[in-house]
Amino acid sequence: MSAPGQSRRLRVVQVSFHADVERRDGESLLRAWPTLPAVADAAARADVDVSVVQRAHRQETIERCGVPCYFVDEPGRRPTRVVECVAALKPDVVHVQGLTFPRAVRSLSRAVSGVPLLVQDHGTVPPTGWRARAWRWAYRPLAGVAFTSREQATPWKRAKILRADLPVFEVLEGSTDFTPGDRAAARGATNMFGEPCLLWTGRLNANKDPLTMLAAVERAARTLPALRLWCCFGEAPLVDAVKHRIARSAALAERVILLGARPHEEMELRFRAADFYLQTSHREGSGFSLLEALACGATPLVTDIPAARRIVGDAGSLTPIGDSRSLGDAIVAWAGRDQRMLRRAARARFDNVLTFDVIGRQLRGAYETLAGMGGTERHARERLAVESR
Repeated sequence: MSAPGQSRRLRVVQVSFHADVERRDGESLLRAWPTLPAVADAAARADVDVSVVQRAHRQETIERCGVPCYFVDEPGRRPTRVVECVAALKPDVVHVQGLTFPRAVRSLSRAVSGVPLLVQDHGTVPPTGWRARAWRWAYRPLAGVAFTSREQATPWKRAKILRADLPVFEVLEGSTDFTPGDRAAARGATNMFGEPCLLWTGRLNANKDPLTMLAAVERAARTLPALRLWCCFGEAPLVDAVKHRIARSAALAERVILLGARPHEEMELRFRAADFYLQTSHREGSGFSLLEALACGATPLVTDIPAARRIVGDAGSLTPIGDSRSLGDAIVAWAGRDQRMLRRAARARFDNVLTFDVIGRQLRGAYETLAGMGGTERHARERLAVESR
């Protein structure tokens, strides 16, 4: 209970309508989706009263760091029980994870009428045609939307799916607990080497554009013959094209190592071992690997897209999409800089603007803004009652 003369903490429910196809229990989901409890905990540390409601295949309540997580068994297609659970918690603000559940959001808006709804993007592409019109109707009641970069809201507003006057908040989807560690020890543990040592992570698909990355590395190798590129990847529809590109280039065949899928717990050592992290994505909602690279002190050399601009700042290079020449030149230019200073700058960027604590403060600011703009009469009455004691 709040002390006399103090307003009580905002009561916020973070809700996810995403159904786990593997039908895991609550404990398993918290391990598989660590960002789910970590973001909630970050908001709680920022002095927000947070609860999590997650669609699930088993009814459970689990507490993590003082945050109750309600896993709601939802057998039907419509998230009726999830909506009922959220409404029963009597929130001041509801924070929905993901822009891909328009029907559920519309149902939720009716169930918690008068309570501000904030929906956070997780890399969704705006729909077109009749779906755009349906989503526009569903998202009309929103009080706010969150993107990694405010610029990412532009195509949604241009398509009129989101209202032109809808407040946009810049909030990261998540962060990481990776740390810099010792580069030499990490190289010994991973057998990675190179001057410079380059790391690529991500799918081998058209959006990630690995062929542009390989062309850039081939160009840089003319000036930096001792460089090595280490590639970690999962889904790989372009793997044959990548292997063919490497095979027909003596420079790449000698310098590119395809590692394939690696366990996540191993990646901290690989980021620590790398001098530079390469990413040539055409589009990203956020960039967890990019965050992990900065956390470990690896300098990012990435494409100039809104999410990357927001995350990297001046701690790395931003080059045009599909421009292998610019990226190759950036590899050479940044390899000539003081590597110790670059590692410190990467971690400083992470500490200053990309940690979970920063996310928690950003969320609290968004919640307070929305509660102030459209807070419920109930919240106002309770606040006045507390302050009058």
